[in-house]
Amino acid sequence: MKDALNATFVKTLTTLIGLTMTMSCLVVRKSKCEGRWRAKSGSRRRSTETFFLKYGVFWILCFGLIVGMKWFLWFDKIHYIIVCVGLSLPLLLQPVLAPGTESDVPLWSRYSLKANVWIAIFSFIGNYWYTHYFYSVLKAQYTFPSWDFNGVPIAMFFATHFYFTFYHALSNMVIRKIVTSYEYTNSRTLFLATVIVLMSYITAYMETLTISGFTCYKFQDRGMVYALGSAFYGIYFLVSFPMFYRFHERKTLWNAIVESLATGMMVLLLLDFVRVCVVGEDLSINLLRPCKSDASLTCAPFTGQYC
Repeated sequence: MKDALNATFVKTLTTLIGLTMTMSCLVVRKSKCEGRWRAKSGSRRRSTETFFLKYGVFWILCFGLIVGMKWFLWFDKIHYIIVCVGLSLPLLLQPVLAPGTESDVPLWSRYSLKANVWIAIFSFIGNYWYTHYFYSVLKAQYTFPSWDFNGVPIAMFFATHFYFTFYHALSNMVIRKIVTSYEYTNSRTLFLATVIVLMSYITAYMETLTISGFTCYKFQDRGMVYALGSAFYGIYFLVSFPMFYRFHERKTLWNAIVESLATGMMVLLLLDFVRVCVVGEDLSINLLRPCKSDASLTCAPFTGQYC
């Protein structure tokens, strides 16, 4: 039954998105200006997005080796912290140590700092709050050894940061291409909204698929997670992709903080509406992961030890 539901959901979503995009493409009007993927040449935004994308190649390669070569099987608490904190530090320190074209701009006014703060806050909210929706609604479990904060492995707070910088740099490019290629009309708005829905789902699905080899992140029904779970996770990006795009160089650090918090709240409400109105599942928030009290739930080769 669940397999049929998952297949139906994916087919329906794909069909609706395909039809809407086709209809939108037929009625949107080309802009007189040439559309562009990247921010204006020499802009601070372009410099930051370029760094996010180039660094993304590096951390994806690192994670690919860790998961593909099964190196994580001998990782203990310290290894997870070293890897995740270590991979996030270049992003967090770049505004201070390697500002590039922003070297003559005061630290608090650098777009790279503001963008990092925006992503860091949203990533923190995602781990601190949204992870418990994955625990309750999708029956997910992190079973690797780690120090926790609010029932979530601390390493994940840092890992999410470099994941999200890459995702949002890519989404900015796609949104910018549409905004600069077509005149502002209702049709363009519909087309853009459809593309954001598609990007959100694909981003969530691809992350779920690519970490499937990481056996220390478990689900009761992985097939359900690929289809319905990806749509649930995609809610993050339905809100964050357009909100991050509208955050530009002229905005202040305070704007970054407020807008990221607002984005986090919007996502939280949407997740809870889905939990209550669609899934009908109670939300349970526990300070301890199950493997903290039942050592048999810790993933191999640490099974038998409290995570």
